[in-house]
Amino acid sequence: MAHDGQAQAPNVYDAEPIPASAMAEIERLLSSGDLFRYTAPEGSPVALLEREFAELMGSRYALAVASCSAALFLSLKALDLPRGAKVLIPAFTFAAVPSAVIHAECEPVLVEVGENYRVDMDDFAAKLPGAAAVLISHMRGHTSDMDAILDLCDAAGVPVVEDAAHSLGTTWHGRKIGTIGKIGCFSFQSYKLVNAGEGGMLITDDPELAARCVIMSGAYEHNWKKHPGLQNSYMLWQNKLPLYNMRMQNLSAAVIRPQLPEVAGRVAKGRAGHDLVADRLNQSAHLSVPPPLGPEERAPDSIQFNLTGAWTDAQARAFQAEAKRRGITVQIFGLSEDNARAFWNWQFLGETPDLPKTRAMLMRAGDVRLPTRLTEDELTFIASAIFDAAAAVKG
Repeated sequence: MAHDGQAQAPNVYDAEPIPASAMAEIERLLSSGDLFRYTAPEGSPVALLEREFAELMGSRYALAVASCSAALFLSLKALDLPRGAKVLIPAFTFAAVPSAVIHAECEPVLVEVGENYRVDMDDFAAKLPGAAAVLISHMRGHTSDMDAILDLCDAAGVPVVEDAAHSLGTTWHGRKIGTIGKIGCFSFQSYKLVNAGEGGMLITDDPELAARCVIMSGAYEHNWKKHPGLQNSYMLWQNKLPLYNMRMQNLSAAVIRPQLPEVAGRVAKGRAGHDLVADRLNQSAHLSVPPPLGPEERAPDSIQFNLTGAWTDAQARAFQAEAKRRGITVQIFGLSEDNARAFWNWQFLGETPDLPKTRAMLMRAGDVRLPTRLTEDELTFIASAIFDAAAAVKG
C-alpha cells in the first residue's frame, strides 16, 4: 500500500542517543578543565575506556584515537611498510580507507567486490602476490570470507588489518570481528553503533605494534608510562618514531564509556530490525538482500539491497524518487553524485582502475540507515515504502 510519506516517515538520521549517565562525568570534566588524556597520572577517562574496550573485545591492547581513519593510518605505519608498498583494499569502501593508505605513503590496490558486497576471492588471490599488507574493510558491516583471506595471507606472510568501523559486535565463527587480523580498527563517528561524534579505537594482541601505535599517536616524552605494560617496547621506540598526535580527548571517552554496556542490546535490536526489513524486501521480484556468509553473525545499523533483474539508470533514479515520495531516502551508491563510496570518485588515486563487478554492484545497490532505536512500526513503514517504490517503477 502507498503511504502519504513525510508525515509518517521515521527519522533515520539522528544518531544513537547519549546515555544520561554520561552527563555527570561531562560536567565534572568541563568544570575541571581536565580534557587532555595525559594530564592525570593514571585513570583518565580515555585510559579507562581503553581498558574497558579491550575487555569487551578480549584483546590485550586498545588505543583510543581521534577517528577510525587515524587508527587505520597508525596501523599501517606500525607495520613499518616500505614507502610505496602495495596494500590491498576492497573496492567497496569509504574514501577515508584509500586515503589512510596514501597518508601512510603506500599504494592502495583495489580488489573487486561482488554483488553480495564482499571481496571477490579470485581477484583477491590474483592481486595478493607483491602486496605488503591487506586492509579488509567490512564495509557496512558485511564480512568477507575471512577464512580464505587469512589462509592466503598467512601462507604469503602478509599482515591483515581489519577496518571494522561498521562491525562492532559482529562475529565470525563466534570470534569478534576486529580480533581476527593483526590489528582491528573501530569508529565512534555519529552514524556508528556507538556515537561520540568522532573517535576511533585500535586493538591488537601484538605488544610491538601496540607500542609503536601508542608513541606515534602522540605519547611524547614519558607519557607512554601511562599505558599499561609494554615498558620494554616503549623504551625501545621512544624518540625513534614520528608523532602524529591523533589522541582521543577525555570528553569523547566520557561519551563512549556508558555506551559500551549498551552494545549487546543494540546489536540484537539492529539485527532484528534489519532482518524484519530484509524479509519484506526479499518478497519483491525486483529487490534482493544478499544473505550473510555462513560463519557471520552481523551487527547491522543499516540495510543494503540490490535492484535485481534489468534496471536502467533512469528506472533506478525513478525508484529513488518513488521512495523519497513515500518519505524514505534511498542512496544508490553509484547514482549518488560524488558519493565517497564509489571508487571512480577517488580522483586522488590517479587513473581509475577497471573494476566491472564492483561498478555494476554500486550502480544498483541501495542503502538505507536503520538505527537500532527504530520501532517495529517504523521498520515496517521503511520496508513497505521501499517495496512499494520498486513495484511502482517495475509493476
